[in-house]
Amino acid sequence: MKILVVGGGGREHAIVWKIAQSPKVEKIYCAPGNGGIAELAECVNVAATDIDGMVALAKEKAVDLVMVAPDDPLAMGMVDALEKEGIRAFGPRANAAIIEGSKVFSKELMKKYNIPTAKYEVFDDSAKAITYIKEQGKFPAVIKADGLALGKGVIIAQDLAEAEQAVHEMIDEGKFGKSGSRVVIEEFLTGPEVSVLAFTDGKTVKPMVSAQDHKRAYDNDKGLNTGGMGTFSPSRLYDDAKQKECMENIFLPTIKAMSAEGRPFKGVLYFGLMMTADGVKVIEYNCRFGDPETQVVLPRLKTDLVDIMQAIIDEKLDEIEIEWEDNAAVCVVMASGGYPVSYKKGYEITGLDSVDGVTVFHAGTAVKDGKIVTSGGRVLGVTALGANIDEARDKAYAAVDKISFTDEFHRSDIGIKKY
Repeated sequence: MKILVVGGGGREHAIVWKIAQSPKVEKIYCAPGNGGIAELAECVNVAATDIDGMVALAKEKAVDLVMVAPDDPLAMGMVDALEKEGIRAFGPRANAAIIEGSKVFSKELMKKYNIPTAKYEVFDDSAKAITYIKEQGKFPAVIKADGLALGKGVIIAQDLAEAEQAVHEMIDEGKFGKSGSRVVIEEFLTGPEVSVLAFTDGKTVKPMVSAQDHKRAYDNDKGLNTGGMGTFSPSRLYDDAKQKECMENIFLPTIKAMSAEGRPFKGVLYFGLMMTADGVKVIEYNCRFGDPETQVVLPRLKTDLVDIMQAIIDEKLDEIEIEWEDNAAVCVVMASGGYPVSYKKGYEITGLDSVDGVTVFHAGTAVKDGKIVTSGGRVLGVTALGANIDEARDKAYAAVDKISFTDEFHRSDIGIKKY
């Protein structure tokens, strides 16, 4: 088979790396790809959001399957466009990708189908939103832009001043463009978070192994929210009982709700969950593999990923058994100084050849004059496997110590959380 993977980050490197292990695959293309992906796939300079360009590329290369990894092209309808041209595509159609593309849609879906989530209200008027926040009088308060905002459209306001600023920036100043013209204001849930990705063909749901993400930029969960500074799998708290609770109350009801709405969801559905005192609740849905969760989940997958994708496209997921390794994985993100606000690019990365026993997934890298250089905020995801989280953690950090680039920073506490 010839497969085209859409995207160019750490998640896509992990997907390409996994697909490359399949004996069914002869050639992989990735658009736009990055410096690390180029070692496994032919990278083509087509933007991930260029739907016409991607359809043309798929035809030109006569690929057998296109795997659309990022949220933007999914929400824009890339899968629909590919299918219309008779090209097999993996990922939800636009009318199902809305589960991530609109926070308002997902919250209203949960309310309608009694899927446990935080209490909320929706506003497109900043004065009314601020009045509501004052009436609630509870902080922290969660303010979410309705649409996609590169993982940065959620503000956890610690007081009224922060809440007012967030509302004004989103609604009145257009900080996130159209994405922030409507906002969801919801109660702040407390408890440990866990991420569970699930394969689904619109009827059958097969959850993957659990993971836990570290969103804040600095140690001890300090600093700004980022796209994710590291992950580990499995979560220490997500046991069989929790899995059963989530399957009955969240996973299956969500898939059934989407089908009932005429929006069958096929692909990977990400459940961001909070284990509260009164049960597990949904914080958010993503319509695709999470980043950097994918970097710790896919290395633990024993079953051929291509077989799983084919089964989902053909709606035969119930006919395939998905197996996982009985181990643990830790991914430490090495980032550019100044991320997630502003940072410089183009610094040479050294030490990549000196690490062994780990997998280094490239997130923001490029090749320049034959050298690997930085080209993004999150640069590398150093992933190690071990018999348990502590062992995987030690291996990951030993490798991180051997890799360097100017202004590099990383958290030193990935995988330590006991809760």
